[in-house]
Amino acid sequence: MRIETSAGPAEVELDKPRSPKFLLLLTHGSGGGVEAKDLLAVRDCAVELGGAVARVVQPYRVAGRRAPGSVTTQDAAWLEIVAALRKKVRSAPLIQGGRSNGARVVCRTAVEVGAKGVLALSFPLHPPGKPEKTRRDELLAASQAVDVVVVNGARDPFGIPDPADAAEVTVVPGQPHSFRSGFGLIVGAVEPWLRRWSAPD
Repeated sequence: MRIETSAGPAEVELDKPRSPKFLLLLTHGSGGGVEAKDLLAVRDCAVELGGAVARVVQPYRVAGRRAPGSVTTQDAAWLEIVAALRKKVRSAPLIQGGRSNGARVVCRTAVEVGAKGVLALSFPLHPPGKPEKTRRDELLAASQAVDVVVVNGARDPFGIPDPADAAEVTVVPGQPHSFRSGFGLIVGAVEPWLRRWSAPD
């Protein structure tokens, strides 16, 4: 489905059971898409636990761009996307997740959208080779308010968040910024966290 935003249309793939236990929003990295294997592994896990999962292609990617542009514009569009999806799944707890640049977006907006938790896959702590340009404040903005689960590869040139900066940090051995394997470890880290919202009322 398409969602119109102030930055242009977003595209959403929504897996929705009849009575979802939670709503999980997932989005991609700067030049990537929602078919990334780690996003699909998390989607499958969440659906199996009774959640609704919306995989969101942000407006700049729908328009064919690889760079997200202004943080202000990107975050404003994300807030509009979340508001539209909340009308589709009204009462279930909201969780949001993303990989790389998408992880930054969901961290920055977590408090404003009222998310119960945040999943940050391959959170880009700093540009490669520039640890002084840290984005730790974006992670802390979310983790000081909600449970944040971080999953990064051990060989990620964008850095690995400190365990003290999130509720949980899982490091997947041997993996770079874009995971090539280790999806079982990713699901193993995410599943217990998702189960708290999928438990029977």
